[in-house]
Amino acid sequence: MTLSLAMITIDTADALPIARWWAEQTGGSIVAENEGWFVTVSLGDGQPMLAFQKVDDPTPGKNRVHLDLTTDDRKAESERLIAAGATLVAEREMPGFSWTTLADPDGNQFCVASAGDH
Repeated sequence: MTLSLAMITIDTADALPIARWWAEQTGGSIVAENEGWFVTVSLGDGQPMLAFQKVDDPTPGKNRVHLDLTTDDRKAESERLIAAGATLVAEREMPGFSWTTLADPDGNQFCVASAGDH
């Protein structure tokens, strides 16, 4: 028996606006709104879904799950995301690998690296 990743769910106080933001940033589409309490975003065939679940009290502090995203041009993509409402958390690096940590408009942190970085 094996597991397959089907969906990544993020708790939020207001699911629909943050789902719309992520759909726009990833080129995805909202496929279910469920009256704003559980909104799902399709990233395309073969990709896991993103889901945003309305909760009364999202986990305080650093989120326990975050997205690691890749792109061909980390700097340009980070600048685009910041212009779209993300905030820069930190530029990070270790020997042979660097990445940018951002937060979406709801404060959820995520990382962006260049596809060729190792």
